[in-house]
Amino acid sequence: MTVANTTRSVIVTRPLAQGTAFAERVVAAGRKAVVFPLLEIHPLVDDSALRDVIARLGQYALVAFVSPNAIDAVLTGIESWPKAVPIAIMGEGSRAALVQHGIDDSNTKIISPRNTERTDSETLLDALDLAALQGRKVLIVRGETGRELLADRLTVAGCQVEQIAAYRRVAPVLTPDKREILQALLDGEHDWIITSSEGLRVLTDMVAQLHEPAYVVKMQQQRIIAPHARIAETARNSGFTNVDQTGSGDERLLAALQFTHERNTSNS
Repeated sequence: MTVANTTRSVIVTRPLAQGTAFAERVVAAGRKAVVFPLLEIHPLVDDSALRDVIARLGQYALVAFVSPNAIDAVLTGIESWPKAVPIAIMGEGSRAALVQHGIDDSNTKIISPRNTERTDSETLLDALDLAALQGRKVLIVRGETGRELLADRLTVAGCQVEQIAAYRRVAPVLTPDKREILQALLDGEHDWIITSSEGLRVLTDMVAQLHEPAYVVKMQQQRIIAPHARIAETARNSGFTNVDQTGSGDERLLAALQFTHERNTSNS
C-alpha cells in the first residue's frame, strides 16, 4: 500500500472492522481515508465465563458496557435483551452499536453521560442513581484490561459489582509493511482520528520503533482529532501540538474533518 505524501488524508486508527466502516463515511464526505488500526480486537481464549454471564443477564440491576466492542461481544450471543435491565454506556459510538442490535431508548432504559464533551467513567457515574443501585448487582462488560475507576466507585457506593471480559485488545505488530506505511504517513500532513488513549500510546510506541527522532517530531506535528477530553489531554501531554477535541459521536468527528477540509481549501 502506498500513501501519497502530498495528499492530506484522514487516518482512521480504529480496529479494522469499525475503522473500515468509518472510513467509508469519510470517503462519502469527500475526503481520502487510510485505515491504520492501532488496536486489534480478538475473541477471548476461553469465553465460558462470558457465556455464563450472558445466560443470567436478567439478574442485574444495571449492565454497563465500556465500549462498542463489549456490546457486540454480548449482544451477538443473545436472542433479545431483558428489557427490565437498564444499560449504561459511555458515548455515542456505544449508542450506535446498541441500535445495530435493535436496542434504543424506545425499548430499553439507556444511561449515558450528560456532558458529550467528556464521556468517561467519571461523567457516567454522575449520571447514575447510585443510591438506587446500593446493595444490587451491577455488571461491567469490558476488555481484558482497562480502567478500574467505574468498578471501584460503584463498589464504594455499595453496589455488588461483577466485571466480565468480553474481548481482548492487542497492539498490532509493526511489520515491515506497516513500518513503510507509517513512515509514508509521517512524511506528509494528515488528520488522525484517535478514539482511545490506549491507541494513542500504541502509536507513540510504533513511532519510537522507527528509531528516528525526526519521525517523533513529525508525529507530534500531525493533526490529532479526538472525541473525548481524556484522549485530547493524553495527546497534549505526549507532546502533540495540534489537537482538536470534537465531543462524542461520529457526526462530530465528520464535521471536524469537513471544517478542516474547507479551511485548507480556502487557504490554498
